[in-house]
Amino acid sequence: MNNIAIKVNNLSKSYKLYENPQDRLKEALNPFKKSYHKVFNALSDVNIEIKKGEVVGIIGKNGAGKSTLLKIITGVLTPTTGNVEINGRISSLLELGAGFNPDYTGLENIYLQGTLLGIDKQEIDKKLNDILNFADIGDFIHQPVKMYSSGMFARLAFATAINVEPDILIVDEALSVGDMAFQEKCILKMKSMLNEQRAILFVSHSMPSIRNFCTKAIWIKDGQVHKSGEAHIICEQYSEYMKNSLEQEKITLKESSNKNISDKNIYIKDVSLNKNNYRTDENITLNIEIGFNKPSLDYAIGVLIYDEFGKLVTLFNTIRDDITFNDTFTKFSLELPNNDFLSGKYFISVSISDSNVMFAYDREDYIAEFNIENKLSHKNLPISEGLFRAKHHWTFE
Repeated sequence: MNNIAIKVNNLSKSYKLYENPQDRLKEALNPFKKSYHKVFNALSDVNIEIKKGEVVGIIGKNGAGKSTLLKIITGVLTPTTGNVEINGRISSLLELGAGFNPDYTGLENIYLQGTLLGIDKQEIDKKLNDILNFADIGDFIHQPVKMYSSGMFARLAFATAINVEPDILIVDEALSVGDMAFQEKCILKMKSMLNEQRAILFVSHSMPSIRNFCTKAIWIKDGQVHKSGEAHIICEQYSEYMKNSLEQEKITLKESSNKNISDKNIYIKDVSLNKNNYRTDENITLNIEIGFNKPSLDYAIGVLIYDEFGKLVTLFNTIRDDITFNDTFTKFSLELPNNDFLSGKYFISVSISDSNVMFAYDREDYIAEFNIENKLSHKNLPISEGLFRAKHHWTFE
């Protein structure tokens, strides 16, 4: 246990749900102990071990049980079954200004928070200048906190929590209300804590924040630990899960059918990729085979690539590349060297049109698909994020 900051053992938390308030009374007074409630399991048999010096990110959808878990760890809630072993002093920011008295001044609330954490007045006196300098709210420290903006509230709450030298710091989305400069100050302060072998439990819906700051990540799903491991791996899996769970613009691949080609002058015979799974920066090769029922030199090949939500990502066309044909070529290859696609699933449509792109001889929508896995830097960060990765180079003196 010497190296363990938090150990969660077979933790469960259940709530009784009643359809109306009268059912609670009926259940309490029923001589036959008839049940009028349903049981909701907010947490079920959770086991977690967090070591000193680790930054552990907690991720999961709203309602997954993250906040319930943190409240049990900090002692705000009691578990139904199981227990939590804590090795050291915990300082937490579960809800903005939780534990603050709105009628007290900022200064009075600093001492109140110290008392709640079991720190005597003399120790707070020693740390007061550090707290005030970190919060940087000026003379507002002498005003009631009910007059504070959310940003000022965050500054004071975080400054107090992090400067009492906790062994374990728990942060639940509290930084989202601060300005960028304050967020940077908070992150730097938390990083300095790691050098002192303190543990940080960090909850956020921001995958870049979890991936870039945390060493480990724990994915809570339906009240259970769904997955845990290296932060960048769990974040990638969670992001993929969230994409797949979106019900916006479902795209289903067209199943191949025996279409009538006799009435088409030019038609698509086959479309294939050299493989279906790539990493950013790998070469992609698309092979297209077409057939002719009637010889023609008035044709062009188009390739459209869509993301999983049906949005056009990019397109390629022989006309746009000033390519004209002097023969009835039947096989074509489109090469995408060192592809710049970012992580996700992509769908390919192919069309054959006249050379002015006025009409289509033939078209196959979503005839092929491929997946891209992000290439990672040496620090396990995706080499780029956003809509695309532009070819680029750095110069510096």
